[in-house]
Amino acid sequence: MIFSKDYVGYLARQTVKQLVAEKMIHTDKPALVNERVATQMVDELSLEDRIILEAFQDDMRKTGASYPEMFKKVKNELARKYKAVL
Repeated sequence: MIFSKDYVGYLARQTVKQLVAEKMIHTDKPALVNERVATQMVDELSLEDRIILEAFQDDMRKTGASYPEMFKKVKNELARKYKAVL
């Protein structure tokens, strides 16, 4: 995941705060909502990691590459292919 869990927690708190301020949601337990939003954000943001791990699992076993090495290699490959900025 590209973000730290602390930063995702901050994003979740800010999101909930904004939703409450805009009266899009109402809650008597903002801490619980913050926790649930943060959990879902972490799950969503780590989806990319899980997809890459599953897709290249066999290659990693064959070459003996560690997950961080393979992740970096795949990210760079995708950035070149799609001309994305990392």
